[in-house]
Amino acid sequence: MAKAELTFKDINKTVSVTTGTRVIEVSEKENSGIVYGCREGDCATCIMDVLDGWENLSQPSVVEDRILRENAAGRHQRLACQAQILGGRVVVKPA
Repeated sequence: MAKAELTFKDINKTVSVTTGTRVIEVSEKENSGIVYGCREGDCATCIMDVLDGWENLSQPSVVEDRILRENAAGRHQRLACQAQILGGRVVVKPA
């Protein structure tokens, strides 16, 4: 499997992940400050800031896009429960 690099700026930790992994899965294991209340892209508690590597994440789904708009999310914010790492390097922090 292809690997990518994910950095959690809030805990200053970088980990190697398998491509296709959702950010929330890694956040849980590494005890990052990105919290969540669901895994279906419906509650928006896991909104995160993408500081670098935006292009290395999956495109937002229709559901994620709607939730982000409803929560007035910024241009470089995503739901950690929905964003999949496609490769390269991604740097995130809790919103």
